[in-house]
Amino acid sequence: MPNSSAPAVVDGRRSSASTIAADMVTGSHELTISGYSGTKGIGIGTCIKSSAFTIGGHSWCIMYYPDGEQQESADWISLYLERLDKGKDDVTARFRLSLLDQAGEPVPSVDYLSEQRTFTSATRTLGYRKFVRRNGLESSSFLKGDSFRIRCHLTVVKIRAETARVQFHVPPSTDLHRHFGDLLDSKVGADVKFNVGRETFTAHRNVLAARSPVFKAQLFGWMKEKKAAQIRIDDIEPRVFRAMLHFIYTDSLPEIDEGDIRVMAQHLLVAADRYGLERLKLVCEDVLRNFIDTSTVATTLALAEQHGCHGLKEGCFKFLESPGIMKAVVAADGFDHLMSSCPSVVKELLGKVFP
Repeated sequence: MPNSSAPAVVDGRRSSASTIAADMVTGSHELTISGYSGTKGIGIGTCIKSSAFTIGGHSWCIMYYPDGEQQESADWISLYLERLDKGKDDVTARFRLSLLDQAGEPVPSVDYLSEQRTFTSATRTLGYRKFVRRNGLESSSFLKGDSFRIRCHLTVVKIRAETARVQFHVPPSTDLHRHFGDLLDSKVGADVKFNVGRETFTAHRNVLAARSPVFKAQLFGWMKEKKAAQIRIDDIEPRVFRAMLHFIYTDSLPEIDEGDIRVMAQHLLVAADRYGLERLKLVCEDVLRNFIDTSTVATTLALAEQHGCHGLKEGCFKFLESPGIMKAVVAADGFDHLMSSCPSVVKELLGKVFP
């Protein structure tokens, strides 16, 4: 029954996939009516319920009407299956209600298998008004010692739609990255210096201009740095600028300590947006997508909104689809920052989670 679909993969663009699947959970409950004669005469429409049992994550019971559920079934025993839990979600199930013989096997003439049915908040009970005629039961061998047994066999069908996490397909690089990496390290032909914090970095104007439209305007356009031999860079940490230069020359990230990956990806994403490095933005989005959890999703969503990272924003929304997760995030510290910095995205988010 599963059905899946996946859009075509296009380099540099996001793609996603989804699957619809049906999981089936099966169980049974056996009810013994002991002292049958004492249950008769309680009145039409009056039932005796079995103890509760759980199948498929839901609570159920068997409803036994010894005098029938309605006037038209007054000569019959009525039997129903009731969903007890008060959840609002519909439950799809198939059930089988059987009278058992002395060997514990279903009696063929009193063995009912339902079609696939849906228990809703309005329809919590389903079953059979005319399950077995009383005089037929009383004259049979299935009633022994004033008792008989009933079995409910229940299969709960859980339909789930799974969406694979948003993936970012980054275009492949070429062998040129090795040569340009050597060029950066050797400083041969370098013609511009950047003062970042207390560190100085040398680079090549043509390489920077070829990779970044912002550097192109800064180094060859109308900006004042056009003729400057040294350029001061503020608001970027030296380690972040070094990593950005490495990416500009090699089209890949340098080695980063495992514990520093998320923070570095955040800073690099901001720098990439500042200098128009779209591929670096995609790489950082992909890294940050893997770190989304209840403690980080609010700050990650704010970052995505502020820097136009639609894929990362979509990943945050997907994570927050569950109302339970959403409540946990609202209670965390980062949500206040999200509300103050990006009120419009909070409104959009609440509309998706609580439509």
